[in-house]
Amino acid sequence: MSNDAPIGTPYEKGLFEVADGVHAYLQPDGGWGWSNAGLVAGDEGSLLVDTLFDLRLTAEMLAAMSAVTDTRPIQTLVNTHANGDHCYGNQLVEGATVIASAASAAEMEQLPPAALAAMMRADFGETTNAYLREAFGPFEFDGIAAPTVDRTFSGRLTVETGGRSIELIEVGPAHTAGDVLVHLPDQRVIFTGDILFIDGTPIVWDGPIQNWIDACRAIIDLDCQTIVPGHGPLTDAAGVQAVADYLSYIRAEATARHEAGMQADDAARDIELGPYADWLDWERVVINVEAVYRELEPDRPPADVMNLFRGMAELKLHK
Repeated sequence: MSNDAPIGTPYEKGLFEVADGVHAYLQPDGGWGWSNAGLVAGDEGSLLVDTLFDLRLTAEMLAAMSAVTDTRPIQTLVNTHANGDHCYGNQLVEGATVIASAASAAEMEQLPPAALAAMMRADFGETTNAYLREAFGPFEFDGIAAPTVDRTFSGRLTVETGGRSIELIEVGPAHTAGDVLVHLPDQRVIFTGDILFIDGTPIVWDGPIQNWIDACRAIIDLDCQTIVPGHGPLTDAAGVQAVADYLSYIRAEATARHEAGMQADDAARDIELGPYADWLDWERVVINVEAVYRELEPDRPPADVMNLFRGMAELKLHK
């Protein structure tokens, strides 16, 4: 059963009803892989917003939702983006139509679960392997089928679930290539996927950063009563603004160091995080500085992902 969950509810694991028939599934602490999801129940069926990072966690979530979905089965599954912690459990949602942006569907093909399973078995050195175990050790990536999508869109799409109108709004590329917001205008609820990390550090895998800042502004302008982030506790407009402010700060700090001739890894070590130093996974500044440098240097080759993880591991160990 759902718990009563006003905005001030403590951040706890479980299913919370945030509006009539609208539920958020929360997973503290919101760090690597610990994502949120959502369920929108209509008259006869339901829409699921995202699955989780592995089959065990997704099965646990679906069991928690069964009091709702036994009589209003999940007919539609929307994946907000292609990162595995929002889609690797798709295979357990049998019979549902899977919807994602076209960009996310293409990106899913580049991020198969088998690649993460192989990464966890590889030898990248003691420091990096220890960091990977801390980040991803709780999850099991073997035996997961690569997620597939039945219906794609670009821009906007309105879907109906049991008499409820749900707006899908593409705001990527930002966090990833095809980020999507799931907006319920009548209930004033929005599921933001990883456009929002609350009390945790955003990760600019794709960018440009301005798109992400614009997405934050779009969320604020929708004037929702309940905002469900991709990671972290339920939030409000102030929480959204904090994410935009972080992105603006990192862009300005990294740009200044780029103009001074610093290399990206040196810049990441040099930036004082100030009010953001206590945010979870602060070392993601390594990825975010690289994203700024990539914007400033259009011909800059893509960074090797394992080099980014190595940089984060070393920064966290030594700073």
